[in-house]
Amino acid sequence: MSFGGLFDSDLPYGSAAMPAGVLSQTRFLSNSAIPKPMFGSAGLSLGLQSNRDGKGEFSRLSVAVSAGDSRGGGELDVLCRNKDEENESRSGSDNLEGGSGDDLDLENPRKKKRYHRHTPQQIQELESLFKECPHPDEKQRLELSKRLRLETRQVKFWFQNRRTQMKTQMERHENTILRQENDKLRAENISIRDAMRNAICNNCGGAAVLGDVSLEEQHLRIENARLKDELDRVCSLAGKFLGRPISTSMPSSSLELAVGCNGGFSSYGSLVPTFSAVSDFVSGGGSNSLGTVITPPSRSVAVVDRSLERSMFLELALSAMDELVKLTEMGEPLWVVGGQDNGKEMLNIEQYEQLFPRCVGVKSSDFVSEATRETAMVIINSLALVETLMDATRWSDMFPGMIARTTTTDIISTGVGGTRNGSLQLMHAELQVLSPLVPIREVNFLRFCKQLADGAWAVVDVSIDGIRDHNSATSAALAAKCRRLPSGCVVQDMPNGYSKVTWVEHAEYDEAAVHQLYRPVLRSGMALGAQRWVATLQRQCECLAVLMSSSVPNRDHNSITAAGRRSMLKLAQRMTDNFCAGVCASSARKWSRLRNMGSIGEDVRVMTRQSMDDPGEPPGVVLSAATSVWLPISPQRLFDFLRDETLRCQWDILSNGGPMREMAHIAKGQDQGNAVSLLRANAVNTNNNSMLILQETCTDASGSMVVYAPVDVPAMHLVMNGGDSAYVALLPSGFAVMPDGAGVGSLLTVAFQILVNSLPTAKLTVESVETVSNLISCTVQKIKVALQCES
Repeated sequence: MSFGGLFDSDLPYGSAAMPAGVLSQTRFLSNSAIPKPMFGSAGLSLGLQSNRDGKGEFSRLSVAVSAGDSRGGGELDVLCRNKDEENESRSGSDNLEGGSGDDLDLENPRKKKRYHRHTPQQIQELESLFKECPHPDEKQRLELSKRLRLETRQVKFWFQNRRTQMKTQMERHENTILRQENDKLRAENISIRDAMRNAICNNCGGAAVLGDVSLEEQHLRIENARLKDELDRVCSLAGKFLGRPISTSMPSSSLELAVGCNGGFSSYGSLVPTFSAVSDFVSGGGSNSLGTVITPPSRSVAVVDRSLERSMFLELALSAMDELVKLTEMGEPLWVVGGQDNGKEMLNIEQYEQLFPRCVGVKSSDFVSEATRETAMVIINSLALVETLMDATRWSDMFPGMIARTTTTDIISTGVGGTRNGSLQLMHAELQVLSPLVPIREVNFLRFCKQLADGAWAVVDVSIDGIRDHNSATSAALAAKCRRLPSGCVVQDMPNGYSKVTWVEHAEYDEAAVHQLYRPVLRSGMALGAQRWVATLQRQCECLAVLMSSSVPNRDHNSITAAGRRSMLKLAQRMTDNFCAGVCASSARKWSRLRNMGSIGEDVRVMTRQSMDDPGEPPGVVLSAATSVWLPISPQRLFDFLRDETLRCQWDILSNGGPMREMAHIAKGQDQGNAVSLLRANAVNTNNNSMLILQETCTDASGSMVVYAPVDVPAMHLVMNGGDSAYVALLPSGFAVMPDGAGVGSLLTVAFQILVNSLPTAKLTVESVETVSNLISCTVQKIKVALQCES
């Protein structure tokens, strides 16, 4: 379970800065990295025994003001004042007290019509409905007028005035932006004209004289025309991207060159003003924008190749976004409900291929398709979720058991108006299923974010196969094993602080490398499909809401301070992350896989690495062993058995043959299976009184985990008092439980990380490997016996 920098803050969940029910995007300060003594762990050890923002919430009518623009603030103030004035003048335009205007004139011709403003409660109700439906029908207006005790025409005119007000303000804002762009173009035009008038001859150093056009200039003019055609095409794409046309018109005089009598050029430079709306996407926000540029041939080729690639990225992103939105809105026969898959929505591939053209190349004959859809309510607002998805680190923290490693390799566009609307970036991710029998899925893809409406956003992913040529043979091979078709989510804010999330996951992959046990669960979507993404998101958001709440759950121990809770949760987070990295052998950790060493089972994967200079781990040679088995019992029964401390003695050698008792408990959600616990052996005659077990359990509809590690008593005393947990050394072990995809049993993954030698440079022995392999086999057998499923 991962929460980023969440646990470094004292901010209560119910504070004014963080409204209850809505997850904010607050950043937290981390503990200062002051060197502290490293605490060792008794652990499972074999072999030698050594002695050792400023961002606020955007209103629907707010103006996006760029930082550093002194005029932006003034314009915003003017808009705010106009908003207040128009509200006063328009909100009560038809709120007359008494009869009609004619009646008032007959009774007293000199008496003016009386107006009154709406009450704050009425305005709030009107604004709320306007946010959902700017054009209410007659039935809605009648219902609203009765509820607010207003006349129907008052409601009608209020909505008319509100729409007119919004349109006026948007036009004023667009005019301001156009004036600024016009000033920039005028200044650039003046500087270009001055440079042309002051051309210098390369031979004599004097003023250049216009002469005959040289052969070099002819080539450059041809190249210039080609670049102009490319600019026109990019501007057309950018017009779709921004939702408005982009003009490419320019003064004809800017195409003239100052050429000396000998055909020499004083310099190469841009002769056309750049287009800021296009440059964000073409140059990725850099200083070099695509325009009609006269450059040396070798340099111009690189510029065109780069801009052509980015234009293809944008075209692919726009196509993928259109497909995702349609996939979330359409129903049968495109989506069918499978009875075997517990009523989950599966994509009808034949219907899909008829309706949507392929955007990532031809499907390989060896590939299988996995396409699912899930809709659920999640306790998070749309802006917070969008920011999480567009940030690689926060995205990985939100889905710790699914994302082994992710990076943002290129930012093509940062968005429009200081928001995430229009943000486009290139990402690399390693997706994992917690089993050594399922290989890591490495994907290179575009992630594109678009605001569909007020409070509604969409984020889409699509692979870039065929657009960018990866130089390494490894990347090319990985690209052929997995392909991510348009996938992502559409998020709509709900009035109660929740969001409605519709998630679509569509992938093609080579199934040959997947073990037979896991093929059904992968195809059902419970492993890497929409169901697992949504279930994990719900569990993580509920956990954050509980942990940020000022109230303490009843099961939690009140003796643990708030700082101690954060420190203990950070330690559990690190433990779970290390456990997942040891199961799947991602690039996040440098593991070396062992083959043909000792009597290792066919389905057991053993890896080793050297632990050095890491205060969170004991130094030495670390061995990781993992295997997966099928058990004919339900996932819930298996999870309850493994997390029960009173039954731990039936499978755990660390329990010393007796039951264990819970010393501390921190709940992470409404389900009792989501918690962090501190356990201690309850045996009276135990000789190891200084050893505790830190355990984290988590569960949702897609699966469960039980992760634990032995820790020292002095180290945990420091952590529970709010000390830095980064210096507590531990090696995690545990279990991952998933449905088998057929509804008749469970898939259990057992994994151990063990220190086999306290010297990092020591060589691994066959005896150590066989001992760890036997430990896994013995644990699995004990679980089968306890659950009476030996056969």
